[in-house]
Amino acid sequence: MGYIGEKINKIDGMGLIKGASAYTEDISLGHDTLIVKLLRSPHAFAKIRSIDTTIAKKINGIECILTYLDDEVTSKRFTLAGQSFPEPSPHDRRILGEYVRYVGDEVAIIAGKDEETVLKAMKLIKVEYDILEPILDFEKAIDNKTIIHSEKPYTCFDYGNEHLRNIAAKDLLVEGDVEEEFKKSEVIIEHTYHTQSQIHGMMENYIAVTYMDFQNRMNIVSSTQVPFHVRRQISKILDIPRSKIKVIKPRVGGGFGGKQTSPMEIYPALVTKVTGKPAKLAYTRKETHSCTTTRHEMKLTVKLGASKDGIINAVDIHGLSNTGAYGEHAWTVFTVVGQKTLPMYRAKARRFYGEVVYTNKTTAGAFRGYGATQGTFALESAINELAKKLDIDPSVLRDKNLVKEGEINPTLNSFVGNDAARLESSTLDQCIARGKEMIGWDEKYPMKKISPTIARGVGMAVTMQGSGIHGIDTASATLKLNDDGFYTLLVGVSDMGQGCDTIVAQMAAEVLGVPISKIIVNSSDTDVNPYDPGAYASSGTYVTGNAVIKAANLMIEKILEGASKILNISIEDIEFNGETLLLKDGSEITLDELAYRLVSYEGQNQITTTGTWGGFTSPPPFVAGFAEVEVDLETGKSTMIDFVAVVDCGTVINPNLAKIQVEGGIAQGIGLALFEEIHYDKNGKLLSDTFMQYKIPSRCDLGDIRVEFKPSYEQTGPFGAKSIGEVVINTGAPAVAHAITNATGINFRTLPITPERVLMGIIGKNK
Repeated sequence: MGYIGEKINKIDGMGLIKGASAYTEDISLGHDTLIVKLLRSPHAFAKIRSIDTTIAKKINGIECILTYLDDEVTSKRFTLAGQSFPEPSPHDRRILGEYVRYVGDEVAIIAGKDEETVLKAMKLIKVEYDILEPILDFEKAIDNKTIIHSEKPYTCFDYGNEHLRNIAAKDLLVEGDVEEEFKKSEVIIEHTYHTQSQIHGMMENYIAVTYMDFQNRMNIVSSTQVPFHVRRQISKILDIPRSKIKVIKPRVGGGFGGKQTSPMEIYPALVTKVTGKPAKLAYTRKETHSCTTTRHEMKLTVKLGASKDGIINAVDIHGLSNTGAYGEHAWTVFTVVGQKTLPMYRAKARRFYGEVVYTNKTTAGAFRGYGATQGTFALESAINELAKKLDIDPSVLRDKNLVKEGEINPTLNSFVGNDAARLESSTLDQCIARGKEMIGWDEKYPMKKISPTIARGVGMAVTMQGSGIHGIDTASATLKLNDDGFYTLLVGVSDMGQGCDTIVAQMAAEVLGVPISKIIVNSSDTDVNPYDPGAYASSGTYVTGNAVIKAANLMIEKILEGASKILNISIEDIEFNGETLLLKDGSEITLDELAYRLVSYEGQNQITTTGTWGGFTSPPPFVAGFAEVEVDLETGKSTMIDFVAVVDCGTVINPNLAKIQVEGGIAQGIGLALFEEIHYDKNGKLLSDTFMQYKIPSRCDLGDIRVEFKPSYEQTGPFGAKSIGEVVINTGAPAVAHAITNATGINFRTLPITPERVLMGIIGKNK
């Protein structure tokens, strides 16, 4: 039908534009729904000495108040990271505990008839704390006298958790003899780069509604990226059989990885279990910012060894990551720092190692880019500094060293054998060449003076990511041929605004040969939809897409078999073009007619097919990013003029949706580079808890954003496609930093690059 590569509008777009009820907030369960709120800790680290709810419970309209002292509140320890089982995160949480580990940690659950009543009761709960010395500087966490988790957490894997040293996880990736290659190197640079925590800033706050249905099953309606993981977590924590839990995901108003953690579903579910009544918990913007998760703050020291002509011999990266109070995604995010940077360059030796530490700050978790963002900023900034030291154009230095299509790289796919380590698809060299043309690199590099006080610099960076998690991610898709010839496509992947429902509909329509209007996408209800790990790790197009293709091809086989049986002719005598079956004798039968005859008494065959796919590869998409930034040398203000991104995501399934993904990722990367910074007070309270205090870039802050694609063809991907959702955020910060460096002559290794930091750098340089 020619749907692949077409600019199909989002199948849910018009309804959302018109404001149709679609989100969790739109669901109304009636007047008896309990409103749930959480009393939170005012201290960064403390032990609860006593807690008195006697007066609060007497407030008219209060249904229940729960603390760690109540029998209904299990003492089980768990992780809320939405990751495939067995979970690669430490089980270091409780629903409510005797210790609170950051400002905002949960102390009590209050449920009542309305918000006013619940807030009134909350003020009457009396809590006395023994205040403990917190750790607010992650560089001082290891072997600190303060021990944040005194009880050893359960871990499914041995990834170096040393809780008594405040170490949540460690990692080591190494290939070759790093020290020997440094000895051979004529030029060595070593610098430390700091990336800050970042708030997701999605439009829709966290919200969940829970109720018991007529079969006495727990129903959870949640704005989540991971409905199947939510079901598993609730089952385990609250001792409810999975068969007694149903999770429904309506439209999701953005996630960016934040909703890959389940920071709040457990609380209304517990209230419903205890009271039997429907319950609703909706986080405020302040809670969304300060009581869920952020990007991991990191310090990465990069050491590069090279020859004078620019051949890189060794890449060595040491990392320190701040997981905050709990260890959700601590190890996995950290490993990706190395996994998605070391393979970029064909050095003879590579190493990534370091620690993830606990602190008494807001918990870190999954965030678009998932560690590759931090690693790319550090490594690409170091590559740009190496080029400067060698007096080589940074695009030329990259051309000499970047891994090319067809080459074997031991660090690709995290050391999964030689076959998996071959780069089968890449047009990164073409992306760089085209990006240089678009930005005017040869004319503008490194900078141009616009006036005595205004300079414009250009900068660049390249990056890679993955497509799903190889050897782990498995998705299923189910197709049902309905009685009048249209299809229902059931998938478990969560559309959170990125348009994956549209993408899978395009793929199904392409294989089945029908208009896209005949594909009805249903997602996501854990009772109805087949298993999918969720919307993360850039898996929607690549992993779920492959499952859809399998289901669609199997559907064609079953249609032909069904027609053969009903018409009593050989399959070889039937030609199926998607909407009509042409028979050898020249007659034909429409799919609509066949579908009805199949489900009727005549056929007794409702055709349903399921495709399941999981691969042992994770082919990397690539981006070459180029930034042009204007710097006021008197004030330090940096203004975005232009950002160019040229992307290899394999076959572009939907150019409209792909372009929007790129533009959104670039905007978040620019925010990381220039604006977004979380501030705490001296006692560990997060101050950047609304958009009045936390600056994300508006359209006026972004300048021009221009996107082009240089498709490769990935043999393992659906129609040759790779992922695009995460990789697009990674070049923003290093390319912008490089441009500002070229405009000012000062290296900026700490994000964000605020006017104050630029001005102080200029003043220091001129002293």
